[in-house]
Amino acid sequence: MTKILMVCLGNICRSPLAEGILREKLSDDFIVDSAGTSNYHIGATPDIRSVAIAKTNGLDISNLQGRQFKVEDFDAFDFIYAMDDSNFKNVIKLARNDEDIAKVSMILNEVYPNENYSVPDPYYGGEDGFKNVYNMLDEACTAIANKLV
Repeated sequence: MTKILMVCLGNICRSPLAEGILREKLSDDFIVDSAGTSNYHIGATPDIRSVAIAKTNGLDISNLQGRQFKVEDFDAFDFIYAMDDSNFKNVIKLARNDEDIAKVSMILNEVYPNENYSVPDPYYGGEDGFKNVYNMLDEACTAIANKLV
């Protein structure tokens, strides 16, 4: 069973959206989860604006709960996708070896290889920010799903 982890800062905006989107695109033969590099929102549900844009697109992420990325996630997951450069670096700092590092990628590199574009944090960006982030993540998750199936 292939296991994929989505990572952002607080695990309430981008990574739960990515988790929900990719889960919808893959079969039950895959496990998709999300985490944040910070401990700001452990146990919290996703931001209501993430929940709303997901619902608009037929997804329910309201039951997800924030958690912090931990070193053991390198053992538990086959692929780890960071939403931006800062979170990528924070995950890499916890890597124990080259095998751990090889599991980590910037999610938008699935659409724009080697460009290292970041998914912007929509937290302060208003409603359009969440819509734009959803569209970016949907495109990247489609590319991931197509690669994995």
